[in-house]
Amino acid sequence: MRSFKFINNVSSLQIFQLTRFSTFLVISILFTKSYLSPEEIGIFEVFLFIASFISFFWVTGLIQSFLPLFKNNKAFSRDGENNTTKSPEIFNAFILLAFFSFVAFLFGLSIKHNFSVFGISGDVPVINLLLVYILLSNPSVLIEYIYLLNNKPANILLYGTITFSLQLGFVVIPVFLEYEIVYAIWGLIAVSILRLIWLFFLLVKYSEFRISFPFIKEHLMLGAPLIISALLSGSAQYIDGAIVTSKFDAGTFAIFRYGAKEFPLVILLANGLSNAMLSEFSTPDKIKSSMKILKRKSARLMHFLFPVTVVVMYFTRWLYPIIFNENFTRSADIFLIYLLLIISRLVFPQTILIGMKKTGVVLRASLVEIILNVALSLYLVQFYGLVGIALATAIVYVIEKVYLIGYLYSKLKIKPAEYIPINYHLIYSGILIIMFVLIDHRIISF
Repeated sequence: MRSFKFINNVSSLQIFQLTRFSTFLVISILFTKSYLSPEEIGIFEVFLFIASFISFFWVTGLIQSFLPLFKNNKAFSRDGENNTTKSPEIFNAFILLAFFSFVAFLFGLSIKHNFSVFGISGDVPVINLLLVYILLSNPSVLIEYIYLLNNKPANILLYGTITFSLQLGFVVIPVFLEYEIVYAIWGLIAVSILRLIWLFFLLVKYSEFRISFPFIKEHLMLGAPLIISALLSGSAQYIDGAIVTSKFDAGTFAIFRYGAKEFPLVILLANGLSNAMLSEFSTPDKIKSSMKILKRKSARLMHFLFPVTVVVMYFTRWLYPIIFNENFTRSADIFLIYLLLIISRLVFPQTILIGMKKTGVVLRASLVEIILNVALSLYLVQFYGLVGIALATAIVYVIEKVYLIGYLYSKLKIKPAEYIPINYHLIYSGILIIMFVLIDHRIISF
């Protein structure tokens, strides 16, 4: 493993996530180069959208609450119960993920005959495949975290390379052989089955097959607030998608989805910094010094990510028809607005609050964000169509950060300048906004 000595758990997980994003991006690009119409691509995108919408919040909450409980919980810490090589926590986490997947499957099964999107009802195979995919795909999310907890970063990379390569082939090849889009969905299910088999071997190797209701209770107690928080804070994109599906057809939905994508480099690096700094704010004596570190590191991110975003923004309208096709030219306008999300992403009041265990404030901010997002999206879509929905998302993300910054200042007496490089942020944000206006009004173009 000497060739992987420069890889650690954090970087390998970031690369894994980037690979997952890149795989779906490549699939999207290749679909636009195939015989598929925007409507058929829209069916595939709706499939992924609904599967993620039903699952993302509880998967996120269960995983985030499982990590701090590993080898550090009440259920398996008494009398040296947790000093074994194999982990009962891993098996019980799998049980919870499998149980929630089964509940989601049953819920979908119960409503499928009363459910329709773009005329796709419960009587057609796509809905049935959607339910199977939800049942099979979610438990395997545990795989990369089993490797993470056992300090196997190279295995994370190997697993990601193999499974995402298979996913790319299983989904794209049927389309280029001119089979119907449903066979691409079958490809997703096939890869999910292979991941479950992989997970089974990891459970045998790393976990102890012992169900513990005390641990499950402890996991759920810690995970419930995180599930709710993830549902609120992460549902903006799904609310946007739901509004689009209610007002437009499948082809328009595909156009929106191809544009409504954040710049992945911003998300990965910003989230990586935030997560890495969380533990630094748990000790009161370290808060002042930690804020200085956060300010310095966020400034470093700004110096890199803002210029890169400006360059991407400049070339976006030229690149979109080339990367996809002429049918998705309108997607570029939506992506241009999503590039503005960097303004809110590179400010980190939530990192301080979560580190100080002020999660209730973050939860309230997420609730305010959701309410405003729905209201503003429904209002702006009347005047600006798809672009209005994207613009509402950019606005409410800024409002959420202002709310958190205000709380830190008014309640905890923490000034924004203590953890935000304000001058750099204002200058870079101003340049980005000016660039956006010039491009949007076609005053400058490539």
